Amino acid sequence: MNARSHLYLAIILLSPLTALPATAASAPPVKPNILWIVMDDVGVELPCYGEKKIQTPNIDRLVREGTKFDRAFLTASVCSPSRSAMITGMYQTSIGAHHHRSGRGTEKIQLPAGVEPVPALFQRAGYHTSNGDYPAKAKRLGKTDYNFEWDARIYDGNDWAGRKPGQPFFAQVQLWGGKNRNDDGRWYRDVAPKALRTLTKPEDVTLPPYYPRDPVFLEDWAQYLDCIRLCDQQVGEILKRLETEGILDQTIIILMGDNGISQARGKQFLYDEAIRTPFIVRGPGIAHGAVRTDLIEHIDMAATSLAWAGLPVPAWMQGRDFLAKDYPRRDAVFAARDRCGETVDRIRSVRTEQFKYIRNFYPQRPLLQPNDYKDTKPFMPRLRELHAQGKLSALQEEILFSPTRPAEELYDVQADPFEIRNLAGDSKFRSTLETLRARLDRWMVETHDRGPESGKAYDANLAYELKATAAQARKEAMLKNSALMKQWAKEGK
Repeated sequence: MNARSHLYLAIILLSPLTALPATAASAPPVKPNILWIVMDDVGVELPCYGEKKIQTPNIDRLVREGTKFDRAFLTASVCSPSRSAMITGMYQTSIGAHHHRSGRGTEKIQLPAGVEPVPALFQRAGYHTSNGDYPAKAKRLGKTDYNFEWDARIYDGNDWAGRKPGQPFFAQVQLWGGKNRNDDGRWYRDVAPKALRTLTKPEDVTLPPYYPRDPVFLEDWAQYLDCIRLCDQQVGEILKRLETEGILDQTIIILMGDNGISQARGKQFLYDEAIRTPFIVRGPGIAHGAVRTDLIEHIDMAATSLAWAGLPVPAWMQGRDFLAKDYPRRDAVFAARDRCGETVDRIRSVRTEQFKYIRNFYPQRPLLQPNDYKDTKPFMPRLRELHAQGKLSALQEEILFSPTRPAEELYDVQADPFEIRNLAGDSKFRSTLETLRARLDRWMVETHDRGPESGKAYDANLAYELKATAAQARKEAMLKNSALMKQWAKEGK
């Protein structure tokens, strides 16, 4: 029995299921098509993960006809490090791609010797490789956002339509997801009503307790939920195309996000709002109606996709084939946040099924440091205004506006899913704290965490961002924030 013949058996034997598969798909073809659908800025606010205010029938179909992973996590909480890790099956901290939008200026980043993007491996094996935005934008490639030097020829095009007859494909389709919330409201005003017919009512949404039930926040969250509804429509259109082409049942589909919602405590941070991701797999050999509750990281889909195609998983790859016969279940997952835009930070985390440990390397800085990207979102000026007016609750003030951060945070994520009760100072949890502290230390050493960015690289990336930014006010904000970062560094903050 070869590796591919073990695929379905592995799902049944290795998956801790909370729901047994209702039906079983046939054994996978020798060379299945593999399709990654990546939703930008979308977390787990989907009905299949508990959201009650919207419906997503097409994503629900994937769940019925496939396997849903309840504990899937990203290794980064912002686009470019997350996507750099995704496309290599490597921790972004191991390949030097952990600072957001780095390597774009004069200081380039090269992958470690031997490491290659996954599409190159598929291409050499005879697969057609593509990466496209949806809806398609002319003939250009879809979002890549890799922080290292790479050859665009690893993609044969932006759509699998260009493949030869009978040629299997490895494709990525990028959905703009939460990024459809334009700051000026244009998408919500002009596009959403036509696409969705009805819009989510702001007063109906449920917010995490650390956000105020303020009209600006409610409106933003309602728009976010409608962005997910649009994603669902697009998933339906993709499924219909695969059915029309007669290849749906020859294609393994993974639906996931690249980071969570872009909100004050979401994207860019290491709370579950930012790093827990939807992860749904449908295709030949995949159990129907199944739910896996073990921990996986998004870099695992690189190794698993290669195995689906019958290709060897490179020894350098840190992701694991979670359908392999000898798959060692993860007992912990790891994540990192580093510089985002002009704002310097360094945070690391390790999460088990019950606990999450977070280490803040700059505890003397506030959580919400000045950041041009975040501060241009409508919710951030409003949040700072409510803070100045004394209109936030005590919890919101403590979580969002404490002038400093604890060096260590520990949360019981089962009892406290919003991560608002820090147990790091509780003597009852000292053993857990020490265990996870050591576990994170070991991971950083074993995976060769590259650490802080050099001053030269920081200046080069800032120069690139300034050149790429048209608005003078935003340039001035980035320069002001950058000066503050350097001043804090001199002060040892």
